[in-house]
Amino acid sequence: MTENRDPLTQAEDAELAARRRRMAGDAEDAPGMVSALADADERFIESALRPRRLTEFTGQARVREQLSLILQSALRRGRPPDHVLLSGPPGLGKTTIAMIVAAELGAPLRITSGPAIERSGDLAAILSTLSEGEVVFIDEIHRLARPAEEMLYLAMEDFRVDVVIGKGPGATAIPLEIAPFTLVGATTRAGLLPAPLRDRFGFTAHLDFYAPDELEHIIRRSAGLLGVTLTDEGATELSTRSRGTPRIANRLLRRVRDYAEVRADGVVTREIARTALEIYEVDSHGLDRLDRGVLEAVVRRFGGGPVGLSTLAVALGEEAETVEVVAEPFLVRCGLLARTPRGRVATAAGWAHLGLTPPPSLAESPTLFD
Repeated sequence: MTENRDPLTQAEDAELAARRRRMAGDAEDAPGMVSALADADERFIESALRPRRLTEFTGQARVREQLSLILQSALRRGRPPDHVLLSGPPGLGKTTIAMIVAAELGAPLRITSGPAIERSGDLAAILSTLSEGEVVFIDEIHRLARPAEEMLYLAMEDFRVDVVIGKGPGATAIPLEIAPFTLVGATTRAGLLPAPLRDRFGFTAHLDFYAPDELEHIIRRSAGLLGVTLTDEGATELSTRSRGTPRIANRLLRRVRDYAEVRADGVVTREIARTALEIYEVDSHGLDRLDRGVLEAVVRRFGGGPVGLSTLAVALGEEAETVEVVAEPFLVRCGLLARTPRGRVATAAGWAHLGLTPPPSLAESPTLFD
């Protein structure tokens, strides 16, 4: 019976199940409120909110225009378009664009990820069963295993894979022709992609963070799909705390909706949004508990820095990788924290965000040797 149900209803059921697991303590590894990462339940909810066509996609205007030209040209020629590489931070719409590419071409979509392809045989099994014109989406493509990566070179250029039979001196390579396809690769770390793989993509696009007005449009669209009554001021309040990331914007919308339904009249206003996000420990800049913990540790415990990453992680009781990957990028992007050769340093804006007066040394212009 599940296949006949509305996709949005299925998404809401998935969210309810996720909440029950969190209440039961089974979801300790779930992403934070303003983390750009998503767990499996949230990805399912997102699928109901994704735009289906380029005309419905908000933001990334230059990428949309370039991609539209490529897809329209391919449709006129009756051939698959060039392979597409999408890079950028998580939560900006790389998976959504891959789905849109397949929808615009009217082609099936095969989805997998780099870590899931452990051997070249795994990749050969996928490629050998493709139909002509099919779109293959590989998320986190920079994490492909080396043997699979080398097989992909030949498949992308000549639409052929060499299947090795046997081992040792008696091994033979059997060429296997595959149907022409379009590969869409997504990566959050484009610098880790080997040059031979990167050069085989005919179109490369980098997704940037969204402007507040673009996020407002996304929030209003999602509110309409979720049946949430949202004022303009409420949408503005949510957009300014979403870190320029649609995934975070949609997550905050759902949490504020919960508060509005339980403790108010169900309408998301600016005051309701502020009160709800205060409960969820998301401040006016979009900083959560971990972000503020990092900033406060640098300022209050280490006098504004410099302090090393490992020392900072110990002070917070967190893994160094968590501090470096989850908290630091946004703090640096907001100008609240700076990375220097000597360690992490709080900026004047960082002191001011905590309501403290920065030391006079921060007002001086840095020299070449600072």
